[in-house]
Amino acid sequence: MKDLIVIGGGGFAKEVLWLASDCNRKVKGILDDDMDAHGTIIQGAKVLGAINTWIDYVDCEFVIAIGSPRTRFQVYERMLEHGKPCFAKLIHPNVRYSNTVEFGTGVIVCAGTTLTVDIKVGDHNVLNLNVTVGHECNFGSFVTIAPMSAISGNVSLVDFVEIGTGAAVRQGLTIGQGAMLGMGSVLTKNMPEFTVYAGNPAKKFKELPKV
Repeated sequence: MKDLIVIGGGGFAKEVLWLASDCNRKVKGILDDDMDAHGTIIQGAKVLGAINTWIDYVDCEFVIAIGSPRTRFQVYERMLEHGKPCFAKLIHPNVRYSNTVEFGTGVIVCAGTTLTVDIKVGDHNVLNLNVTVGHECNFGSFVTIAPMSAISGNVSLVDFVEIGTGAAVRQGLTIGQGAMLGMGSVLTKNMPEFTVYAGNPAKKFKELPKV
């Protein structure tokens, strides 16, 4: 198995380093654009340099440990400008999922999460601690689901969707591209793209710029 390099040096990256350890992955180091961090040690891993130096480590696999879907996508696009990196999947050993769950490349699935049946998790998704996902859900790319969120069955999350901590989504709904559901919200109807909904029941709060 190839060594792993974590992209990003923030708080979520620290959690991903812990996840990597639980997955018995050897971490070669971290790449981050904060020049003041270069050469420092984070959670036992050395910050090797800036993100665009990934090309010096083509023998490694990479994981983008950035919580924001938009920022994660921007970093991904920057990396592709220099070549075709190999991205890892990090799925905690205690994650429960059936053999009908499909995981895309670059996904991060944290401890305590449960996915039931006939689920598609797109590329570079982040499913944080103790998320639950019901039957026949379909997630696009660069989706982030924060801890303790509950996604019921037959839910579609389009690319760049972000679900806040402790939110709940009713069965059969669609959340449009780039939309954000606020922390602790209860969604009972479809969400249009590039909007923010919040509350119980969740209502439109504002619009977001397109990706």
